[in-house]
Amino acid sequence: MNEKIFKNMKSTGVSSLVIGIATICLGVAAGVVLIVNGAKLLSSKCDTLF
Repeated sequence: MNEKIFKNMKSTGVSSLVIGIATICLGVAAGVVLIVNGAKLLSSKCDTLF
């Protein structure tokens, strides 16, 4: 009985760890993309006419 509970807890912990790492990686990637796009916008600011 106890082994079944520990296996369940282990799989839950591993899946939480994997989801956490994936979330961090996606957040960093999204941040880099936003910074690059912002830099492109700022560099072409003088070409913009309103």
